[in-house]
Amino acid sequence: MPERADFSTVFSKLKSILQPYASKLVVIADTDDGYSLETRHIMKNKKPLYFGGVRKGKNYVSFYLMSVYATPDLLKGMTPELKKRMQGKSCFNFKNVEEPLFKELAALTKAGFKKFSDEKFISALRELQ
Repeated sequence: MPERADFSTVFSKLKSILQPYASKLVVIADTDDGYSLETRHIMKNKKPLYFGGVRKGKNYVSFYLMSVYATPDLLKGMTPELKKRMQGKSCFNFKNVEEPLFKELAALTKAGFKKFSDEKFISALRELQ
């Protein structure tokens, strides 16, 4: 099992996938153990729509991407290797740096950002609540 120090590298690499979107979203957490982004869209529950985040845990580093929960069609074509890292509907867990999977996750994040930036999609989400 990787030492906790190795998780810092995994965390840093996963955080770097989300950082390009920080200027267009709202950073709600930026610590050594957590990084989270929300959209500027306020839902009917008067809370912003969560975009994604990274959390360093005891046993793994988790990458959260809400767009894959809200639009599961984004997961079509996902490799079995990345699918194995999925826990639940929007969480991916890693113990080590896995560049090919991180590259795939970056492409998924880009597609998710595009989806969450589409005003028609946001309007449809508001109606569902």
